[in-house]
Amino acid sequence: MSHPLTPFIPVCDAIATLFSPHVEAVLHDLDSGLIFHITNAFSKRRPGDSSLNEADLTSSLDGDVIGPYGKSNWDGRRLKAITAVLRDAEGRPIGLLCINHDIEAFAGVFDQLKSMVDIAAPLTKTSALMAEDWREAVNSVIGDFLGTRRAALAGLTSADMDELIGMLDARGVFAIRKAVPYVAEILKLSRATIYNRLGVIRRKQETANRGEPR
Repeated sequence: MSHPLTPFIPVCDAIATLFSPHVEAVLHDLDSGLIFHITNAFSKRRPGDSSLNEADLTSSLDGDVIGPYGKSNWDGRRLKAITAVLRDAEGRPIGLLCINHDIEAFAGVFDQLKSMVDIAAPLTKTSALMAEDWREAVNSVIGDFLGTRRAALAGLTSADMDELIGMLDARGVFAIRKAVPYVAEILKLSRATIYNRLGVIRRKQETANRGEPR
């Protein structure tokens, strides 16, 4: 017997293909809590990854469309997203089709056409959908860091990288299970390098807190 979300795979693929490379389409299985299918995966997620939805999300899905709402990608790029609630023949929610549109590519055009396009109002965020997605918090910290310095990850110095890792640590990111592999993948560092730098940063912070000479 095929999975109930299988018929939606062509829809997912068609949307992402039509708007490639700026759109990612993701099918979330509400029964398992995992990503069932993903096309044009620029968010570095894969089938089988946790959807990280709230446990009682299904009971709150009254409408058929959620959004549009704003998100941040792992590299700080701004995304505009919308979600369709997929239901079975009895009307019970069985999955979510999330469409993530990378709008960063159009930011330069928007800046030049402010008289024609209003981008002053920030995109709203949903409180229920994926509210516990710690990856979104990591993405936001990295995006804020790069935005403040007007830099790209590839252009960060070793000192910059230590500052970023320290900022992530201060936000409690590394207390989350599986956070280190995710951050290591984004920063293009090995897990061992993350742990080594984190140890040095924490020792320096402890010394600074005690007021002792370094």
